[in-house]
Order: sequence, then C-alpha cells, then structure tokens
Amino acid sequence: MIYSPLSVPSIIRFAAENHSDQEIVSRLNGGAMHRYSYADCYQRIAKLANALQALGVTKGDVVGTIAWNSYQHVELYYAISGIGAICHTINPRMGADRLAWVVAHAQDKLVFFDSQFSSMIDAAGTINSVNHWIALEADSKKNWLPPHSVKPLFYETLINEQRSNIDWPDLDENTSCGLCYTSGTTGKPKGVCYTHRSTVLHAMAICMTDVLGLSAMETILPVVPMFHVNAWGLPYGAPMSGAKLVLPGPMLDGESLANLIDQENVTSAYGVPTVWMGLLDYLDRTGRQLPSLKRLVSGGSAVSGDMLQRFREDYGVTVINAWGMTETSPVGTVNMPKQRSQNISQAESDALALKQGRGVFGLEMRLADTENRPLPRDGQATGELQVRGHWVTEGYLHQADLDALTEDGWFRTGDIASIDPQGYMHISDRAKDMIKSGGEWISSIELENAALSHPGVAQAAVIAVPHPKWQERPLLIACRSQTDAIAATDLRDYVATQLEKWMVPDAVEFIDEMPLGATGKIDKVQLRKIYQDYRLKE
Repeated sequence: MIYSPLSVPSIIRFAAENHSDQEIVSRLNGGAMHRYSYADCYQRIAKLANALQALGVTKGDVVGTIAWNSYQHVELYYAISGIGAICHTINPRMGADRLAWVVAHAQDKLVFFDSQFSSMIDAAGTINSVNHWIALEADSKKNWLPPHSVKPLFYETLINEQRSNIDWPDLDENTSCGLCYTSGTTGKPKGVCYTHRSTVLHAMAICMTDVLGLSAMETILPVVPMFHVNAWGLPYGAPMSGAKLVLPGPMLDGESLANLIDQENVTSAYGVPTVWMGLLDYLDRTGRQLPSLKRLVSGGSAVSGDMLQRFREDYGVTVINAWGMTETSPVGTVNMPKQRSQNISQAESDALALKQGRGVFGLEMRLADTENRPLPRDGQATGELQVRGHWVTEGYLHQADLDALTEDGWFRTGDIASIDPQGYMHISDRAKDMIKSGGEWISSIELENAALSHPGVAQAAVIAVPHPKWQERPLLIACRSQTDAIAATDLRDYVATQLEKWMVPDAVEFIDEMPLGATGKIDKVQLRKIYQDYRLKE
C-alpha cells in the first residue's frame, strides 16, 4: 500500500474539494453573524499559513490562541499545525496568573487573541517568549497595548497581504500539532501535546456512527470551547465528514443557544451539563421547542437522570453521555445503544444512559485495584480506570518527573469506575472526590444525581467534611432553581428516599452561585476552601 502520513491540513483540503459549498457559520463577539464555505476557509488558511511564515514561525514553534469558537479560530487550528508549528489553545477562564504561567511554560512565540481578553493579558504581565500579540478583530484603531508596550498586529491585515495558496511541507505524522493544558485543579496545569497522527485518527473515530455520528447531513454546534481539548475534536471531525459547522462565540446562555439552534437548524450540540441545564431552564420558562435538535452530547461531568428525562419527554431531544480527558484528546467513551437496548424497559434504558458509555475503537480500557491488578468487566468490580490508545498521552510537556503511566504502559485516569459485560463504563467518582465514611466509600456523583432529580435544585455538589466519629461525611451544597424555594431539611429528606441511609448527607447548604472552574465544571477545590472549617456534630 502507498504510505501517506496522516496530517491535519489534509482534512481541510479534503473538505474544500469534496464539500466546497458547505457552511461554517460563526456568531461574532458583537452578535453579528459570519458565514462562508469550506472552500473559502481553505483559501484563508493558506493566507494565514503564509503570514505565519512571514513572521518567522517555523517547525516546532508554539503559537498561542486565546479565543472563542469562531471561523478565525478554525483557521488558526489548521494554518499553525499545517506549517509544522504547534497550536496552543489557551483557556482564558484560568485567570491572568495561570495564563501567564502556561504561555511562558509553553514558550509561545506568537499569541492570537480576542480583544475582550485584552485586560487579562495586561494583568498577566510581560512574557519574554512572545514576539507578537495579534488581535483577531479587524479594528486597527483600538488603543490597547500588550504587556511589553508594543502595539498589536491585526489578523485581517496580516492575511490580506498574502497569497491564497501554499505547498504544505512534508511532515512526519508524529510531529506535534496541538497543545492543551489541563485545568490545573490539583496543582500546576499540565501540558498535553497532540500529534498529526493522533489528531487525524481521533477525528476519524468521532465521525463513526456509534461515536458522535458526524456526517454531511448534520449541522453541529460545538458549545464546548475550542480552547478546551480542541472542542472535543469537532473542528476536525466536521470538515472531515462534511458537516455544517456552527460556532457560537461567547454567547452561551440558554436563550442565545436556542436562537442559534433554531436559526441554523442545528441537529446536534456538544457541551458540559451546566450549559444544557441553562438551555433546559430557558425552554421550561418560555415553553419554546427546538424542532431541528435531535441530540445533545454531554461530557465533563455526569448528567442527571432528571435532565435526561426532561429533554426526552418535553423536547424530543436525546441526551448522550460521554467521557474523556485532556490526556485522551479527549473522546474515550460515548453512550450509544446496542440492538439489545430495544428490548429493555424505559427505566432500564434510562439507567444505562447514565453510564459514561462504551469504548471507542482506538482506545482500550481496563480496571485495576490498588495493587494494579486487573479487575473483571462484570459491572460490579470497581477500580481505577486505566486507558491506552492512538490518542492517549504518554507524558506531559516539560514535566518528565510526572509519571503518567503504569509500568506496563497504561495511563492512570484517576477515575474510579466499573465496566459491565456489554462494555459500558460507569464512573463512580474521581478518586479525589470519593468520601471515606467509617471504612465505606460514598460516591459524590451518586449523591449529586439524587439531589438534581428534585425540580427545586438547579445545581448540586457534594464534598467530604470532617466528622468526629466517621472521619468523613458528605456535605451537600446546592443552588435552588428559579421556580422553587426548597428547604434544607426537605432536600435531605428527598435524597433519603433514593439512597441507603448511611449515604445520606449529614447537612445541606444552599448558595446563590456555584463556583465553576476553567472548563465550566463545578469547582470543588473552591468549595473545599469555602467549607474548610465546616464541622459536623456526632
């Protein structure tokens, strides 16, 4: 067979040749809409690649992006990696100090940014590795100075000066093409490098019917940010499959998403549960329907049975659970049904849908006990989930002292899980979030799902707090929904009807707003700080 290395620019070139008139639609920062075709996109990518080379970017250089989901961000994905450089997507939600740390740690040579992040970059201070800051907006009259007092360059000015064709360099498929840092909830963020090979294989995998099922008949909406694990690979999978790609920009509230879904006839959307709860609350308040929307894929944290049921029964939308990590590019499992699912009850189907799903070809999973001995796939045994595969990292950038793998080459995820005989994986909890009460383990996820099934609860989190007799007991922290004013005792009594008595939280605390981390998940590190002096009585 003819050997042809897997490369990122081959994806967008394929789209330009075979789906030339398919649209990429972006909602910009001010709310205006931008739309163009894959063919148009490819021409601008070539211009951008030429502009990068004119600025001195060469193979192996790191180029940062601090931007929302937009057509320009798509262009950056392909142009940077296409010339052999590394596209470093930076999460602006991590704050100025951490932003400065990751830019310096990655040694970014250029940084492209949306102007609304200007103040954050100012606060980050001077970063010596950065030669140029480049604003994505076309307004060259903006009076903003980067930290080293050099006026920014402007994206559109740069690419307008370049020709719209390029001879892509021949690259080894194991060349790094992307870089993403973990959210750093347990210390400094850790950098994960993706290769051309891993990225193309991951994109091919998510296009499969039993994974995300992307196709030229689909209109997809990645609500998951492009600065977070490459938006789950969707900017690569969409052009590979010829799907229409709709990019939401910074407006991710329920009404804005509903308007975009309706306007563009979106068929599937992808994001974290907190986003889908916001959309669901908006639909409930307004009575609005979204006839084009068929499925929501949810990842990042567990979905609740209540959300799954309400979307299905009230709006005809299927919620699909999925699991992955920065270290797995990220897709690892997707909860798609099998033929046998047609012969089970709705209650059994709902219980199955709450699992994180079946493994994707290209990624292997196993369970191990505390001695790293394999555990059976019987749906009962629980242990640490370990993975390996074509798009799983083997280590972290510039941090060789962090041993990510077992002695026999499996990545330790830190998740506690079970796998049933049908291959469905279910995460009990993150190892660090499990609650050890009197020698018994309590799953925070199970408690949170029980609380979220109450209509008066909008968000819920469970953390461990000290107990004089049992060492640790669960504390339930919740935000009330806008339509209910449930009392703490009532919520605790409600949870008690669904769980064994020893698992029921000893106390319930209500807060107005749940702290969220850089990836939109509930930040339990902050909750532990807030309640570090919380004490329960025996």
